[in-house]
Amino acid sequence: MNLLDESAVARLRAQERRWENEEVAAFLKKQAEKREQFFTTGDIPVKRVYTAADAAATPLEDIGLPGQYPFTRGPYPTMYRSRTWTMRQIAGFGTGEDTNKRFKYLIAQGQTGISTDFDMPTLMGYDSDHPMSDGEVGREGVAIDTLADMEALLDGIDLEKISVSLTINPTAWILLAMYVALAEKRGCDLNKLSGTVQADILKEYMAQKEYIYPIAPSVRICRDIIAYSARNLKRYNPINISGYHISEAGSSPLQEAAFTLANLIVYVEEVLKTGMNVDEFAPRLAFFFVSQGDFFEEVAKFRALRRCYAKIMRERFAAANPDSMRLRFHCQTAAATLTKPQYKINIVRTAMQALSAVLGGAQSLHTNGYDEAFAIPTEDAMKMALRTQQIIAEETNVTQVIDPLGGSYFVEALTTEYEQRIFAILREVEERGGTIKLIEQGWFQKHIADFAYETALRKQSGEKPVIGVNRFVGPEEQHDIEIHPYDPTTAERQIARTQRVRRERDNARLARLLDQLVEVAKDEQQNIMPITIELVKAGATMGDIVEKLKGLWGTYRETPVY
Repeated sequence: MNLLDESAVARLRAQERRWENEEVAAFLKKQAEKREQFFTTGDIPVKRVYTAADAAATPLEDIGLPGQYPFTRGPYPTMYRSRTWTMRQIAGFGTGEDTNKRFKYLIAQGQTGISTDFDMPTLMGYDSDHPMSDGEVGREGVAIDTLADMEALLDGIDLEKISVSLTINPTAWILLAMYVALAEKRGCDLNKLSGTVQADILKEYMAQKEYIYPIAPSVRICRDIIAYSARNLKRYNPINISGYHISEAGSSPLQEAAFTLANLIVYVEEVLKTGMNVDEFAPRLAFFFVSQGDFFEEVAKFRALRRCYAKIMRERFAAANPDSMRLRFHCQTAAATLTKPQYKINIVRTAMQALSAVLGGAQSLHTNGYDEAFAIPTEDAMKMALRTQQIIAEETNVTQVIDPLGGSYFVEALTTEYEQRIFAILREVEERGGTIKLIEQGWFQKHIADFAYETALRKQSGEKPVIGVNRFVGPEEQHDIEIHPYDPTTAERQIARTQRVRRERDNARLARLLDQLVEVAKDEQQNIMPITIELVKAGATMGDIVEKLKGLWGTYRETPVY
């Protein structure tokens, strides 16, 4: 059933045409509009005004109610009236001890979840004393080589009470193994652990370029993480399928949404090949999206994503459990929008983006620090970012009503427009041979690069306003900002612990376990997680594990697309 019948729609359209031909035409003779055609950030045409006729194309059952299929209005029936989103500020620098102090500071300020950034060597599977790590240890995130580092990172934090997010991809399974090993060492109930490991490797080949192995074994690792977690970590999200990095690489909001769901389909299909039923693992799949500057487009994007996901899971994969159809997502405000000129206005940008994430129904939120265009955020910047979330949650009263923009003619029309365009892209991906084939051909990469280039040109010309950069530009500033310092002793302290672990471990046992790892990796029917957990318990470094598997799988080199 639609909002209006055909005769009512026709009457509204006729009324709108009269208004355009009379009032609007007369007014335009006095004052022209700023341009002939308006678009969202994602290049979707925007009308002058929306009426009930524009929303009438959406069946009422596709709008629905919160907590009911297709979950357009929210995954849960009471949303923030029962529980505010998790305030999860990301942190990571130096050694485990250094980042642990930042975690405890943020928790003391009211943060309700932990999110961890790792340094580049950890992301790429190099130990801190590897030549490739020189100059990068602990610089852009925390350095983690061994289980001892994970112990330092999470020292004094109750793993059964606070959720832990690990933002890492090609080496995700090793970090998860360390997290599980630490929880077992502490005697935790694994089914009480909550949080996520990002793990989404396909978006790395599309956008972020942090990968190690070829695509097939990398997807197998994701499959094993999901299957292991579904059976051993009942509350843990084994993957955070991420549009954020696709967006930060320069994609449009629509590409962010559609490409992320294309990756989802691959992961679900891979896990189903193990013989698991979709309802065994789908309830714990989670997502990670950005909230950009186009306020209403972002709200519509989030609502459309929930609807599309629900339909994919029910219609394509025959999910029966409503939990398998509820898209739950973490959101981060857009780092790419932060500017060095007039950097204090980044606080305003972040607040607007955070509000659109909340009105779009996010389950977890990170707000960027005002100084992140310069370096890792300082404590003051993170405190301000967290207070931004707390003001939205506690002072604005936007949490009192679920999906308060639902029913907006514009938002409903744009939500449906997004749904239709997302499914059109997914059909094209299928027709062209599927996600992995198109990654190998550079199809996704080219679409992202093209939109990024067009956006850069628009900023350069001033067509896309950036306050302080191409609009309302002040005199050149002397930045008196205090930025996060890099401790020059970081690498020395980190390497000392890694080398101590190597001296104290049983290297003969470790060699046997590494050989066993290769045998497990050769057998597609086996799961790689249990042997990896044994390895990290035995003192294996991340580099030990990664290099051993390079001998079997090799490494990936992208074919550039111009």
